[in-house]
Amino acid sequence: MTYITLKTLHILSLVLLFGTGLGSAFYKWMADRSGNVSHIAVTNRHVVLADWLFTTPTVIFQPVSGLWMAMLAGWPLATPWLALSLGLYFLAGVCWLPVVWLQIRMKNIAADAAAHNTPLPDAYWRMARLWFWLGVPAFIAMMLVVALMVFKHIPRIES
Repeated sequence: MTYITLKTLHILSLVLLFGTGLGSAFYKWMADRSGNVSHIAVTNRHVVLADWLFTTPTVIFQPVSGLWMAMLAGWPLATPWLALSLGLYFLAGVCWLPVVWLQIRMKNIAADAAAHNTPLPDAYWRMARLWFWLGVPAFIAMMLVVALMVFKHIPRIES
């Protein structure tokens, strides 16, 4: 595979990763804010499905294609922008893995509450808060990864 083909697939995968992640987060957050248990249950089901269909494959493809491009371009993994990108991607992954577990748990809790026409328990709302706050550093880390990917250097901070 040529570098330009790989780069194109890498960028398309990134767009899919960001679009799905941000879209899912927005719709889940808005559904939770609605307080409508049936709506929350359906949205949680869709968020979990979107993670399996779109996020998971792109989460795997991104480092594989990125490392492959680095190899083709001759960039050592110790190149500062590349090493920092990998570290930030790892940080985002460390935040994302518990989010996946939380999403599945919240999906099941919301489905049960909707089926029994009961309010969501406090445990759901605790998980929703944790889900949200784990997303903040993951999103920031991924934004920094994109900036490093595009500019391929770490900017100096002038004093």
